[in-house]
Amino acid sequence: MLGAIILAQALTLAVSGPTSSPEYLPLRVADAEGYFAKEGLTVTVKTTRAEPGAAEALAQGQADLAATSLEAMLRFGPRTSKQAPRLVLGLTAAPLVALVVAEAQKDVVRSVEDLSGKRVGMTAPGAPEQAWFAWLLARVGLSPAQVSLVSRGDRGLSHAVETGDVDAALLREPAASRLLAAGQAQLLVDLRTPSAVRQALGGVTVNAAVFMRADRMVRDRDLAAFTRAILAAERRIATATAEALTESLPASITAPPEDFDGRLEACRELYLPEGVVSVEQVRQTLTLIRSHVPLPVTTRVPSPDELLYVASRRAVRPPAAAR
Repeated sequence: MLGAIILAQALTLAVSGPTSSPEYLPLRVADAEGYFAKEGLTVTVKTTRAEPGAAEALAQGQADLAATSLEAMLRFGPRTSKQAPRLVLGLTAAPLVALVVAEAQKDVVRSVEDLSGKRVGMTAPGAPEQAWFAWLLARVGLSPAQVSLVSRGDRGLSHAVETGDVDAALLREPAASRLLAAGQAQLLVDLRTPSAVRQALGGVTVNAAVFMRADRMVRDRDLAAFTRAILAAERRIATATAEALTESLPASITAPPEDFDGRLEACRELYLPEGVVSVEQVRQTLTLIRSHVPLPVTTRVPSPDELLYVASRRAVRPPAAAR
């Protein structure tokens, strides 16, 4: 018992809120179902209100690791080259959205090019998916100024599609699947899985990920243990029923039950395989982010090779007893 206590490594993990975010569900499952403990880690999970909060927690030294989007980390994370962020584990390729067309517009809007002059709904100004949408427009020679972007909030956006208040929308899950299944919308571009992102963009990007600071590096063996725990949680998510996960997860994550079932289904193929992120993925995403809204002049952006930390990946394998 004493040996187990000595081996346990304590880490503080800042996770972007809200707690219901599908992007960060593996971290919640790893905590709730004991995967961290099985790997000899004591992980304290601190939820922040949104993605900027997790990045700021890392910058302020309040967390050893932070789970947030790459864009949030660049805009709100560590500023100096000494503290520069290091991406240690990829979670998602893009924001969990589908660009859908309202049923009444399906014969008019058949491609992204047809969105010129149309009303496109989104949850809020500056939402993460806005950068990906701008990139989709740029690929067909359009700019955001050529469409009318309107904000309708999470719940109001579905209603806006149903009523024709918007011609198209960037819908998150489970709203996107619900409207598509009901025949109230048509799919235009899918960004909900790595394979869908590859088809839409011609390559895979990275959105949500786990980061550490260059001047406060977590030991490689602990990063490997952390990664094994997250990958085990992702395998659990891919096969478990909503009812089974509800038994261990807090109600703040699973409520309301009808929404959790849909969110869980959307997570089955959501995550980057094995959490691996390539230099090219980082490069493509940095280009996408910069083309949307310029980063602050005070922000030093690490090169893709510098930003990506891969040393611990060699140790990511289950313990001998588990193989």
